[in-house]
Amino acid sequence: MASTQSCAKDASNGWEAVAGKLIAHREQSHIGVAVVRTWAQHLPKGASILDLGCGSGVPISEALMNDGFRVYGIDASPTLVAAFRSRFPHASVACEPAETSHMFGRTYDGILAVGLMFLLPESTQRSLILRTSAALKPGGRLLFSSPSQACTWLDLMTGRESRSLGAAAYAAILSEAGLTLVGDDTDEGGSYYHHAVKR
Repeated sequence: MASTQSCAKDASNGWEAVAGKLIAHREQSHIGVAVVRTWAQHLPKGASILDLGCGSGVPISEALMNDGFRVYGIDASPTLVAAFRSRFPHASVACEPAETSHMFGRTYDGILAVGLMFLLPESTQRSLILRTSAALKPGGRLLFSSPSQACTWLDLMTGRESRSLGAAAYAAILSEAGLTLVGDDTDEGGSYYHHAVKR
């Protein structure tokens, strides 16, 4: 059953202001889909997956649903969540920041965060990784995108600063969270992905 929560303010790190532009862009792009589908092949058939920063659900959540997975979405942009709910009325989606989300009060076989982690301050990235670990089942898998090198840059759409902590720092935080870094990947757009498994 779909969630009916709403966001009272923009907690989306600038994405609410450019939501229409993002929807139009992602509906024309399949960047990242192949990486996510390959990652999901390590999960049980029909596994539960939490998509943090799910946006409108296109194309990532849509591809996972088409592959038979049970997808739950969380995004802080009301416009993006409304688009997700309209397109996938039978899926569960909540309008709330990933960093404070209750994650539907359940655990998952897999959690992914594409285009989200680096939007957050360093301390928030660390706490989010710890929280995602708590929401994963034993042996569950986490996939998130962020550059392999430590760096900062201005996002082209929102104009806001983004920050990667770098692969070494992420590996250390993942280990602290009870996760083991097991691989990486790069998509067609050059985005770098970190793949971890809960011990």
